[in-house]
Amino acid sequence: MTKPFKIVLAGCGAMAHTWVEYALERQDAEIVALVDLNETTARALAERHGLEQVGIFSDVSQAIRATGANLVFDVTAPQAHERVTRAALEAGCPVFGEKPMAASMEQAREMVVLAGSVGKTYAVMQNRRYLEPIRALRSLIAEGTVGTPGFVTSEFFIGAHFGGFRDAMASPLLLDMAIHTFDQARFITGKNPLSVYCHEFNPSGSWYAGNAAAACIFEFEGGLVFSYNGSWCAEGAPTSWEASWRVSGSHGTAMWSGNGAPYAEVGVNPAQQGFLRDTVRVSASLEWQGREGHHGALDEMFAALLGGRAPETVCTDNIKSVAMVFGALESARTGRKVQL
Repeated sequence: MTKPFKIVLAGCGAMAHTWVEYALERQDAEIVALVDLNETTARALAERHGLEQVGIFSDVSQAIRATGANLVFDVTAPQAHERVTRAALEAGCPVFGEKPMAASMEQAREMVVLAGSVGKTYAVMQNRRYLEPIRALRSLIAEGTVGTPGFVTSEFFIGAHFGGFRDAMASPLLLDMAIHTFDQARFITGKNPLSVYCHEFNPSGSWYAGNAAAACIFEFEGGLVFSYNGSWCAEGAPTSWEASWRVSGSHGTAMWSGNGAPYAEVGVNPAQQGFLRDTVRVSASLEWQGREGHHGALDEMFAALLGGRAPETVCTDNIKSVAMVFGALESARTGRKVQL
C-alpha cells in the first residue's frame, strides 16, 4: 500500500526515538531517510527501530531529493533548526519540528516568513499542551470559574543532569526548557505577552557552564502578570516537569501542582463581609479525549495537514512563545524591561 507521508527524520539523537515510534505506528506514513552529521548515531537509531533499509544522509536537501520525501521531522539541536527547516521548506516539504523554533529571534522571524511565502506548514512541538490536566486547567480559566485572571505564577525546579550540549549552553534553562512553561502560560490564559523583565543567573553548585536559573516577570494582555521562577540545577524537592501553577482571579484561585487534577477555590458570596471570605472548592473536569504528550501534539499536526488547516502550534502562533524566551534573554543581558 502506498503511504502518502514520506518522512525525512533529521536528528537521530535520544529525542528522535519518540518521533520514530510515532511514525511507525501510523498506517499512512513511512520514514524514508535519516539525516545526521554523525553516521554512527543514525545507524544506531536505524538498528533500534528496524530501519536498516532506510537511507542515511548528512544533508536534508539531499535526502529529500533522493527519496521524494514530502514531510520533514526536525529533531536536531536548537542551533540547527533554522538550517534544517529552511532547507525543507525550500524543497517544498512541510516541517514538524522540536522546540524552540530557532537559536535567535531573527532566525525565528525569517522561518515564519519563509513558511508563509512557500505556503507550507511549519509546526512546533509543544507537547505539554497535550495533557489532560492542563486542558482542564485551561477550561477552568476559560469558563470564568475564578473570574478575570490577574496574576499567574509558575515554579519549575529540577536538578537535571543531562550531560551533552545542554551542560555547555550559555542559557540552558531559558533557551532549551523555559519555552515549555512560557507556552503553557499563553495556553492556560489565552493571552499573549507584551513585556518582560528577567534576572538570569547560575546558582552555586550548578554543573552547567551557563545560567541554569531565572526569575521572570511578564506583562500580558489585559493587565495580566505572569511570574516565572525556575532552576535546572535544583537538587531535591523537585516540581513536576509541567511546573506548578497558581492562577489568581477576581473571584478565586485555580491551582495545579503539575501532577494530578487541577482545582479552584472560589468565593461563596461576593457580597460577604469580613476579613477573610468563605470559599468553596471546585474540581476540574478531566474530559479531554486526545492522546497526551508528543503523540497528542503529532496527532494534531497530522490532522491539521490532512484537513488543510493550521495546527494549534503553527509557527505563526508559536513565535509568540519564542518571543518570551528571547525577550527574557535580552532583559537578562541588558538589565532592562523588554517590550515583546
